[in-house]
Amino acid sequence: MSASSEPCPGMSSAVLHRDTHFLPKKAVGGKGTYIFLEDGTKFLDSTGGAAVSCLGHGHEGVTQAIKDQIDKLSYCHSAFFGTPVTEELARFLTDSTGRKLSKLFVVSSGSEAVEAALKLARQYFLELPSPQPQRTRFIARLPSYHGTTLGALSVGGHVLRREPFEPILANNTSHISPCYAYRGKKEGESDIHYVGRLAAELDAEFQRVGPDTVCAFIAEPVVGAALGCVPAVPGYFPAMKAVCEKYGALFILDEIMSGMGRCGTLHAWEQEGVVPDIQTIGKGLGGGYAPVSGILIGDSIVQTMDKGTGVFRHGQTYQGHPISCAAALATQKAIKEESLLENVRNMGAYLEQKLRLQLGDHPYVGDIRGKGLFWGVEFVKDKLTKEPFDPSARLSFHIQEKGLEPGYSLSLYGCTGTVDGIQGDHVVLAPPYNISREEIDLIVDGFSRVLKDVFAELDL
Repeated sequence: MSASSEPCPGMSSAVLHRDTHFLPKKAVGGKGTYIFLEDGTKFLDSTGGAAVSCLGHGHEGVTQAIKDQIDKLSYCHSAFFGTPVTEELARFLTDSTGRKLSKLFVVSSGSEAVEAALKLARQYFLELPSPQPQRTRFIARLPSYHGTTLGALSVGGHVLRREPFEPILANNTSHISPCYAYRGKKEGESDIHYVGRLAAELDAEFQRVGPDTVCAFIAEPVVGAALGCVPAVPGYFPAMKAVCEKYGALFILDEIMSGMGRCGTLHAWEQEGVVPDIQTIGKGLGGGYAPVSGILIGDSIVQTMDKGTGVFRHGQTYQGHPISCAAALATQKAIKEESLLENVRNMGAYLEQKLRLQLGDHPYVGDIRGKGLFWGVEFVKDKLTKEPFDPSARLSFHIQEKGLEPGYSLSLYGCTGTVDGIQGDHVVLAPPYNISREEIDLIVDGFSRVLKDVFAELDL
C-alpha cells in the first residue's frame, strides 16, 4: 500500500471521533485540575472540558455518592417510579431559588434541556384558562448557541453550526443583536442608552412578527462558546424581561454553561436582578461525573400546568436518572460545603488580574471579559479598528491545538465566529471552582507561551 493510500489515523478506531482524520490521545486518569494521558503526559485542564468539570477530576465525595447510588438502584423508568435522590436534588435546587422556580425537570444534556424548555414554553400557552395557540415563535440572539439538536439549533444563532442543517431547521425563531459591549456599543454611548437601544430592538421584533405569536425570548446571561464569555451590561436583562412581560411572552435564561456557580453565584441571574420563567442548567450541575442537565420552572407555569392537564407532554428514557441525580446532588453539596462559590469569586478576580497584566497589552488581544471563573479572550488583527483575523487563518484552532502539544499540555477552548458567526476568534478559560492561585499562574503563563509561539509561527 502506498503512503498516499494508507488509511488516515482516525480509521484505526471504531469510534466516530469529532474529526475522522484525527485520532485523539487517550485520557486514562485524572485528579484535581489534571488529566493523565496514555503517553504519561500530565495535562492541565484549564477549561474543565467545555466548562464542565467544576470540581476537577476524581472528587472522592462525588464518586462515592455515585457508587452508593449504584448499590441502591441504577435505573427505573420515571413513568412508573420516582426516586429519593431525584426528589432531594429537586428540593435542593428549587430551594436555592427561594422557590421562585418551584419544579425541576432532569434530563441528560444541555441540548435536551433546551428542547424541553421550548416545548414547555409552547405548552404553557395551551394550558392557560384562555389558551393562546397562536404563540408558536421564539426570539433569540446572534451569535448564540443553545445546543445541537434540531430544536435547540433552530433557536441558536451560530452561523457555522447551523449552516449544514439550515434546510431542516424550524423557521419559527428570529434573532436580534446580542448585548456585546466591545463591538455593540457606539462611541460615547452610555450603558443606559445602549440597553435602551437593545430593548427597543427586541420590542420592534415583537411588533414585526406579531406580539401575540411569541412564546419566549431566550438568552444566555453570559454568552459562552458563541461569543467567548460576554456578560451583559448592567440593566440589560431587566429591560429585556420588561419587554417580554409587556407582550405576555416568557423569559428563558440558558445557564447551561454560565450557571451552577461558574460566574460566582449558583445562578447567574442572581447578579442580574431578574428571575427567569424557565432556566436551563447543565455542565456545572454534575461536574461531568455523570451526564445530567435540567430545567428549573417558574411557579406560575407550574400552577398553570397543574390547573390545566397536569401533564407535560414530553418525556425521555433517562429522565431523572438516579445515578445522574446522585452525581448532581453530590456536586452541588460539595460546592456548598466547601465554600467554592467564594473561591470562584476570589480566584476569578485573580484570573482576571493575571490575564489583564500579561495579555492586556498584547498586540492581537482585543478584549478580555468574563465573570467568576468564566473568561474569554478575543483576538483582533488591529486593536484600533477591531478588525478580526481572516477565517482562513484558523487562529483559534491553532491556539487550541498548540496548547495540546506536549510542550504546553494545556486545554484552551478555541472558538470561531465571534464577530458575525463566521469571522472572529476567541479562547475560553473555565477552570474548576477549587482552583488555586498557583494553578492559575500556570494557566496564564502557559497561555501566554502558546500565544507567543502561535503568532510567531503564523508570521502575523
